[in-house]
Order: sequence, then structure tokens, then C-alpha cells
Amino acid sequence: MSGSIGTTQTATGTSTARASTTTGIGSDFNTFLTLLTTQLQNQDPTNAMDANQMTQQLVQFATVEQQIKVNSNLERLLSVEQGNQLISAAPLMGRVVEVESDRLSLQGGQAQLRLPAAGQAQRALITVMDSAGRTLRSTEVALGSAPVTWNWDGRDANGAQQNDGAYRFTVSGIRADGTRSTLDAGVLARATAVDRSGGEVRLSLGALSVNFDKLRGLAAN
Repeated sequence: MSGSIGTTQTATGTSTARASTTTGIGSDFNTFLTLLTTQLQNQDPTNAMDANQMTQQLVQFATVEQQIKVNSNLERLLSVEQGNQLISAAPLMGRVVEVESDRLSLQGGQAQLRLPAAGQAQRALITVMDSAGRTLRSTEVALGSAPVTWNWDGRDANGAQQNDGAYRFTVSGIRADGTRSTLDAGVLARATAVDRSGGEVRLSLGALSVNFDKLRGLAAN
């Protein structure tokens, strides 16, 4: 991981790439001006270049150059913002947080979901699956007047303990008449690392990795 908490952050490769891009554009612009000047100096006096056309070309190229500079500045601002996110995420390490994800994080043989308060749905059907999509555990949970936390002990329907990792899950709400609906649930897990890679800041919860913007809140420790 590049730029993770607890390791040395390196952005040299990104900076070098951006510098190379800027240098390349500047070089192309200078080459364009050289070619244009040479063309003007050697044009046929009886068939001179249209001044309006030349002006339009210069304006178009200048506009592209300005857009590239704006994009470069935006990239710098984004890099600074991501650096701030890394710093702000440091106090989260070791704490239980709630994130938005379709996977549970089994850590130390334990995983948790936060279910919403009862509304139209009175119960929740939770299904945990392995990487191949096979059902490991399926259970119904009664919803109350306040959000409830569901704990998974990492065991499948036969009682076999599963290895720590990220497990896909689904949650369906069950109404009083037995019909089902989509039910939103948050994943509770302990934050273990944060890193910046691929232009994104990601938060690691054991084997589960989510974008930093999927963070919902902190759980009481």
C-alpha cells in the first residue's frame, strides 16, 4: 500500500507523472510556436496564410493549455484533500466504525451489522455467503423501536468456524404480511489501516476495504 498510516507515504511517482505531463504539454506548445513561426517565414507570398484562421488556431490551442493548467491545479487540490483525509483517519485506527458495504468483516471470529429500527418491516432476514456465493448462515432478527446490532460468531449453519475475512451478505426486510423489501444495514468493524492508492483514500477493516467516503460514523467503544 502506498501512503498508509503506519508506513511512509510516497507520492513521488504521482508527482513525477504529473510533472512529465506538464513538461510534455509545454514542449508541444513551444514546438507548435516554432512550426508556426517557420511556416510564416517560409509561406508563399502569393498564397499567404489566412490571418483569421491562424488566430483561431492560436486561441484554440491557448484554451486547451488553460484547461490543462486548471486540471493540474485541481489534481493538486485533490492530492491535498486526500492527504488531509489520511491525517483525519489516524485517530480511527483501532476503533469500531460503521461503514456502508455489501460485505461483513470477520475479525477475530466476530462480525457485526447495525440494523435500522422497525418501520414497514418488522423483521430482517440476514444471509451471509462465501466467495463462491454459497450460503453460510441465514437467520431472522426481530427489529425494535431503535436500531439493533446483529452479531455473527463466524460459524456456518453446521457450526463450522470460518476464517477471518470479508464475507458478502444481504439483508431483506420482512413485513407483517410476509412480503419482503430492501433493508439498509451498516457494517460495524474495527479500523486497521488507511491508505491512498489509485487516486482514492481507502479505509481497511481487517480484510474489508472501502472508500473513505463510505464511513458512516463511530461506534461507542
